[in-house]
Amino acid sequence: MCAEDRAAAAEPCVTFTLAALPSSVGRARRLTRDRLSSLAVGDDACDTAALVVSELVTNAIVHTASRTVVCEIRTEADTVRIAIRDEGCGSGVPRPTGLRGPDEEHGRGLLLVSAVSNAWGVQDSGTGLSVWAELPIAGCPPDGGAFGARTEPAFGAAAFGGMGLDLDNFDD
Repeated sequence: MCAEDRAAAAEPCVTFTLAALPSSVGRARRLTRDRLSSLAVGDDACDTAALVVSELVTNAIVHTASRTVVCEIRTEADTVRIAIRDEGCGSGVPRPTGLRGPDEEHGRGLLLVSAVSNAWGVQDSGTGLSVWAELPIAGCPPDGGAFGARTEPAFGAAAFGGMGLDLDNFDD
């Protein structure tokens, strides 16, 4: 649990720090799944959280000169909140880059995060940026339809250029 949560006996939280290396992305996914599974979060929500962690950790590694990346995962009654904090030195505030062609290999991370999150955003953490996302634990948005209130625009399936996601083979 996070130090502040132990003191306040609030919702469960886990924080882990990883080296800013490509190999840390797979480790972040595994740690996320392990932690959420131990809290009896369903497989769909675990997979979605692992996807979001993977995309945000990758962005922190690729787009900043960080030596480490801090991952924080909190669970509440019906929400998983993920925050990835870097050490800064990046090229500004992360934003979805718009429509991509079906053959492009990069540039869809924040579009994916936006599509599967109830909300997401960016916060200055003093020494860098913290990019966060809130996901429904039940695997579907709270209103049963649209993906809830967002801090960024919603993107439809067309934004992914027809890209299919196979989460069964996503782990490493």
